[in-house]
Amino acid sequence: MTVFILQMMLIMFSDKSIRKRSHVPNNFRQTSIDKYIGIIANFFWLLALGYSIFLPLLFGSMWFYLGCIIYLFGALLLLLATFSFMTTPSNELIQKGVYSISRHPMYLATFLICLGTGIATESFIMMLLSGIIFLCLYYEASVEERYCNKIYKDFYKEYTDRVPRWLGLPK
Repeated sequence: MTVFILQMMLIMFSDKSIRKRSHVPNNFRQTSIDKYIGIIANFFWLLALGYSIFLPLLFGSMWFYLGCIIYLFGALLLLLATFSFMTTPSNELIQKGVYSISRHPMYLATFLICLGTGIATESFIMMLLSGIIFLCLYYEASVEERYCNKIYKDFYKEYTDRVPRWLGLPK
């Protein structure tokens, strides 16, 4: 799961405006639930990251190969989404690359990477953490969309009418 560390380092060492865009401002989070879900999502993500260090890879099993395929798809999605994120000017809505087929490719990639890790290691705990992370990210996506509606107005409405929230789920 070190792919997340590499992605964070890329964003951290990038332009300040890109780092700023990487999170919904705390003053926008309207309810205490909005604030707590973000904290809970980060807690479970960090827990999954730390836990994954101790998981043995079970080479040769069907689960290992299935998990690797899911993981690699998630890692590729994360790489492509990060590239689009970093190459779009910070004052523009990201619509290119995988953002043209999913409004939240980084969230989806995070789930797939965690799930793939859980399957490849045959860890029920990691798969459970993946599900919890997905539920938190699902909520985070709605907060992010409220924020984008406020910032980009009709332009974002047009985008949501055209692009599904999750990859593969048609509008």
